[in-house]
Amino acid sequence: MTTMFFDGPADNSLVSGSSLGDSQLSNAWLPAGPALLFCPADRPERYQKALDRADVVILDLEDAVSPENRAAAREALIANPIDPDRTIVRINPAGTGDYRRDLAAVSETNYRVVMQAKSEDVASILDTAFQTIALIETPLGATRANDIAATSNCIGLMWGAEDLVAGLGGTSSRFGPGEPRAGEYRDVAAWVRSMVRIAAAAHGKFAVDSVHLDIDDVDGLVAEVRDAVALGYTATACIHPSQVEHIRAGYQPSEESIAWARKVIDGSAEHGGGVFSLDGQMIDGPVLRQAEVVLSRVAERPADADA
Repeated sequence: MTTMFFDGPADNSLVSGSSLGDSQLSNAWLPAGPALLFCPADRPERYQKALDRADVVILDLEDAVSPENRAAAREALIANPIDPDRTIVRINPAGTGDYRRDLAAVSETNYRVVMQAKSEDVASILDTAFQTIALIETPLGATRANDIAATSNCIGLMWGAEDLVAGLGGTSSRFGPGEPRAGEYRDVAAWVRSMVRIAAAAHGKFAVDSVHLDIDDVDGLVAEVRDAVALGYTATACIHPSQVEHIRAGYQPSEESIAWARKVIDGSAEHGGGVFSLDGQMIDGPVLRQAEVVLSRVAERPADADA
């Protein structure tokens, strides 16, 4: 049986007022690397294969599984354990029968991290009683992203474009062929992507960028990963093993960036942490922190990244 994070009932009084942002897990789970690969929970023969290819596997009990197969998927989840430190279980939205059955199934495993689909309120995050990644993918969830990120057992945020657009009554999250900026996110989707990143950062939680559905569009994936890294995303989710190498490569700093960051760190030490000039660039506190982030990504490089 897994050890749950929060044993009490969901009580809104626990998250009212300023206490909402004061509760942080001291040993919160973090992704083992930047590539998070979805795997249907009703395909247990793929569990270990997915984990071997990616840094983290997301065993999906929601959209990847048809409603009639969800009971079998939960049975497979229990009967086919993989490394709990590198596994997330995506559960169905709060308020559904599948949601309760999903939580019951996860409680019979050693998994301790769930991703709540269509997260929309604080109470439902607390109610999971697990470390929870809130998936922001509905209009209501988007308007509440800040409060959700502040919830004590919310350890991170991810966002989703397609359910968001469906909830808006729209038809496409991206500009299509023949339109300016073809392949890029439309403005509303891009706004939610930005807001989720800001909400996560405001409360010290990690953020996961959304999947790139066009598997053959490698250039588009690479561009989005580059942008995600620049904005401080911790990881990017994906739907196909072929996308993993591009995500890992994107989160790994270039040799030039590493050399620059080391010069910044060394220069800061020489100047006692004060402002100084390096190759014509003024180096102050914010730039120093950016250099530290670059070097932290080097330390986080997966052992098999060159395999």
